[in-house]
Amino acid sequence: MRKQALIGKSIDELKEIAAELSMPSFTAKQIAEWIYKKKIGSIDQMSNISVKNREILSEKYEVGCYEPAHTEVSDDGTKKFLFKTEMGHYIETVYIPDEDRATLCVSIQVGCKMNCSFCMTGKQGFSAHLSPADVINQILSVPDSDKLTNIVFMGMGEPMDNLLTLLKSLEIITANWGFAWSPRRITVSTIGILPGMKVFLEKSDCHLAISLHSPFSEEREKLIPMEKVYPIEKVIAELRKHDFRHQRRLSFEYTMFDGLNDSIRHAVELAKMLKGLDCRLNLIRFHEIPGIELKSSSPEKMDFFRNYLNNNNIITTIRRSRGEDVHAACGMLSTKEKLQNHEGSH
Repeated sequence: MRKQALIGKSIDELKEIAAELSMPSFTAKQIAEWIYKKKIGSIDQMSNISVKNREILSEKYEVGCYEPAHTEVSDDGTKKFLFKTEMGHYIETVYIPDEDRATLCVSIQVGCKMNCSFCMTGKQGFSAHLSPADVINQILSVPDSDKLTNIVFMGMGEPMDNLLTLLKSLEIITANWGFAWSPRRITVSTIGILPGMKVFLEKSDCHLAISLHSPFSEEREKLIPMEKVYPIEKVIAELRKHDFRHQRRLSFEYTMFDGLNDSIRHAVELAKMLKGLDCRLNLIRFHEIPGIELKSSSPEKMDFFRNYLNNNNIITTIRRSRGEDVHAACGMLSTKEKLQNHEGSH
């Protein structure tokens, strides 16, 4: 019988495990401290739990961390990790160092249902939801785990489509018994899945990033088919009900495609759409992807776009591209691995 992972468990679940194994209830807090704060790899290392209780715990459970199956390192220091989950799926995690910051971009699904036209993960289709253990493992098992300052849920998958795993992972990262991180160090990205987004805004204080990419519904639908179900107008109407003037930040991601969403018409409409919202807009250069004909806007067009929006009171920055030489665009490395395995099995 496969042992269950302890990582990914909440304090209440750890209390249930302790009770089930007839251990004192304070054992749950001890286990949490060992796995989330001291980051040990084996139950044997839990030295303040009796040898007998460690043996009993080890019969059904293990810490549950697993190392990356493959690593690629970029010239700019970005590292891309490929993890093979217990179910045999491949997921990606990207470590992005930047002066005094180190950000980890984590995945939450294997593949994705959203099928956005510019995203390699969407081209894989959807295979599985990740468990909280799979998400927490990405944070614990990257080599530079102790250097991390920020986490972004911007890897493979749509976070609001795996809401239970998202909320449980955020609880572990922010709770005093877990990693005890401030929610201000975490950003969750979504294309605007309204039911999940509403619950997230109610239950979490983490930052929110919305994938926008066009202010025009018909155009956005070609890029993000879910626009048909959750139109960006409704998403923004919901966001206007919340207060982003204090600690929690709201940002919009806007990948710029040559001749598609980079005209003055788009800039004018964006300024209108975001007027009065406490937010910032990140302009992103498109990482070209095999089999997708879209091209990135020129640096000149991106500069013009940024300047126009800043002049119209929308705080806008151009995000620096990172890790292009290591397939850093989401889904590229796992797609490559999937194809190689598929070819190898014939």
